Amino acid sequence: MSDNPTANSNQPRSLASRSVSSIGALAEHRITKLHASVSHVGGLAQLLGLTLGWTWRSIFHSGVRLRKKAFIEQMVRIGVESIAIVVLVQAFIGCILALQIAPTLERYGQIDKVADIVAIAIVRELGPMLTAIVLSGFAGASIAAEIAAMVESEEIKALRAHALDPIHFLIVPRFWASMLMIVGLTVIANVVGMCGGLVTAWGILDIAPHTYIDATQQALVWSDLITGLFKAAVFGGLVAMIACYEGLNVRGGAAGVGRATTVTVVKSIVAIIGTDALFTAIFYTLGW
Repeated sequence: MSDNPTANSNQPRSLASRSVSSIGALAEHRITKLHASVSHVGGLAQLLGLTLGWTWRSIFHSGVRLRKKAFIEQMVRIGVESIAIVVLVQAFIGCILALQIAPTLERYGQIDKVADIVAIAIVRELGPMLTAIVLSGFAGASIAAEIAAMVESEEIKALRAHALDPIHFLIVPRFWASMLMIVGLTVIANVVGMCGGLVTAWGILDIAPHTYIDATQQALVWSDLITGLFKAAVFGGLVAMIACYEGLNVRGGAAGVGRATTVTVVKSIVAIIGTDALFTAIFYTLGW
């Protein structure tokens, strides 16, 4: 029986070829994903630059009108209509936080420190972050769907045909309304969250209200409030930018509108949490 060296050498060569091909396909996929991520960040930065440019011209150039009515409408839509859901979420968060940390503190005889932890956690972290997450699902998705529907119905082209820039006409009011209103919503969220902790401490943990309020006042400093509100403003800008960008770049008809809405919420939540982690690290390093 004779061996066929040519036939035997084909199999190893085929396995090596398939391995190299798989590695190449994987590398190509990773590079494509990286390119898409970089393009997305670049697109957001470009949209932000155009938005800030139109804002500057609206304020300092007499020939460019600041759309005050649209701005007020967006403030009502983004901020006022979100108050109920923000209040509900933060009230529950205050109650849950107080109940979760109470057993550990009680074990060490520090049950009065419930107020300190609830206040600092809500004002610095949970207030701005959860408010922004709620806003991304309530207002961010709505903004993305509205702008995407305008793109698909060619209303954006109609604006350009009438010499109206979509950035100035649509994006600027939504961007600034989102940034300003989330700050106000965060203040409300902070108060409601601490009140939720107060009610829980009083009704379940047997902590006197005046003791809880005094401990809260002693625990909080101005840097807690300022850093929390600063993060809230940045989160609001992120939600607005992502929603507007996804809406303007929609593809695929009605299915594309739904996809843009979903992607807006997912990307907003990831961006909010990632940015919050970055700011927390920076503020910790600076001693704020």
